[in-house]
Amino acid sequence: MQNEMEEKFEDWRGREAIPGKHGGIRAASIACVVEIMENMVFLACSTNFITYFTKSWHYSSAKASNMVTNFTGTSFLLTIFGGFIADSFLTRFTAFVIFCSIELLGLILLTIQAHIPKLQPQGDNTPSTLQSVVLFTGLYAVATGVGGVKASLPAHGGDQLDSRNQKLISGFFNWYFFSICFGGVLAVTIMVWIEENKGWSSSFDICTVVLASALFLFTVGFPMYRFKRPTGSSLTRIVNVFVSAARNRNRFATDAEMTQNHNSTDKSIHHNKFKFLNKAKLNNNISATEVEETRTFLALLPIFASTIVMNCCLAQLSTYSVQQGMLMNRKITQSLEFPPASLNTIALLFMLSSIAFYELFGKRISSNNNERSSSFNLKRIGAGLALTSVAMAIAAIVEAKRKQKLVHNNIKISVFWLEFQYVLLSFSDVLTLGGMLEFFYRESPASMKSISTALGWFSTALGFFLSTVLVDVIKAVTGWLDGKDVNGSRLELFYAVLCVLNTLNLFNYIFWAKRY
Repeated sequence: MQNEMEEKFEDWRGREAIPGKHGGIRAASIACVVEIMENMVFLACSTNFITYFTKSWHYSSAKASNMVTNFTGTSFLLTIFGGFIADSFLTRFTAFVIFCSIELLGLILLTIQAHIPKLQPQGDNTPSTLQSVVLFTGLYAVATGVGGVKASLPAHGGDQLDSRNQKLISGFFNWYFFSICFGGVLAVTIMVWIEENKGWSSSFDICTVVLASALFLFTVGFPMYRFKRPTGSSLTRIVNVFVSAARNRNRFATDAEMTQNHNSTDKSIHHNKFKFLNKAKLNNNISATEVEETRTFLALLPIFASTIVMNCCLAQLSTYSVQQGMLMNRKITQSLEFPPASLNTIALLFMLSSIAFYELFGKRISSNNNERSSSFNLKRIGAGLALTSVAMAIAAIVEAKRKQKLVHNNIKISVFWLEFQYVLLSFSDVLTLGGMLEFFYRESPASMKSISTALGWFSTALGFFLSTVLVDVIKAVTGWLDGKDVNGSRLELFYAVLCVLNTLNLFNYIFWAKRY
């Protein structure tokens, strides 16, 4: 990470930012409050869309599952695009305003559709072409907006703080993740109850108002923010380094040539890897700083790739786990039923408590030393991956038990049996995603904070898309998931496959983490 003195921040007038007047904890805290509101809106939709698509739109179980994973996957996939735009061409503030507005427009379209019967399928009919076009236009406008928001908001919040104070940066990302979880609690309790009891039109109404309020609150803080001006396309610089290194790969270089731009190198970027990139410095248009920037970003990629399978497992909580819950005993009282999408509530409450616990006790383990903090975050990510394997093993056992009781005894077991996998997978998400957000922000070059932070969300996207691919492959090869619902499928075997894949992936992660 660049030294704070080397980073140039400006106020909204383009003048040098004044410490104490621009940025600081108050400015960073606005990002946390806005994230509570935005994430509540996003999760209110994505966690319960499976019921919306099956009950209101009459899509099949498998089709609806893939629609949910594709929507969520696209949302997080586009964080890379949003991060690229925020780092290269716009300030992170401007990027957030634009992408949040796009998300709001998509939500307004879904709200209008929910209020007009002609834009919804009637009876048991499948949706018409027009109805489908309106639905998917709204969905993917929301997904596009979410991608930009998730990439720009945490980096904008981190920019408000002194990057030399590692504990302050760590504290911000912990409370930012606390905000993500708190928004999730509101989504799976209040919003899911509204969707189940008052209808989706009411839910969309509330979500639209909340998101508009979040956008307003964020813009109100405009005078107190400090801004990092974009430095041009970081991806273009990386490509230029590769091209230059390739062209000069066979050229002999003297020590003087290889160190010609050494004094311009960012001393905080310390990865002595990918030495073949040093040949790029033989091009006078390529600085040593650009080579080190490329080297640093490449070093992050194996860590990022090692978390994709874990997110594939996490995707099941918003698809098959919800479908399981719909076929289990959900009664709390004779007249009150527990909505499956709210199973995340207990897990999220545990997560909120654990983050507060870490802020009180975990910081004793952490340090202002960047190398030690990086090691701690790598261990944190590894613990999350290990917990995921345990969660999928338990999920397979619970599904086998559910099926056995239903088939042999005609008994529906309690929906709260699913709580084991929800709690464990939620904790693994805290450890993995929370660790990734902080790790990538700490380790990335100053010019690539948004796109590097977006790697955490991008991993989530690829995990959801991998889930879609695995479902299709397993359906085609084994037929385990061919049933009309999960009662007619062999879901426990699918969970077992995910457990094995994630365990193999854990060993892969350990290999790369030790070499970081």
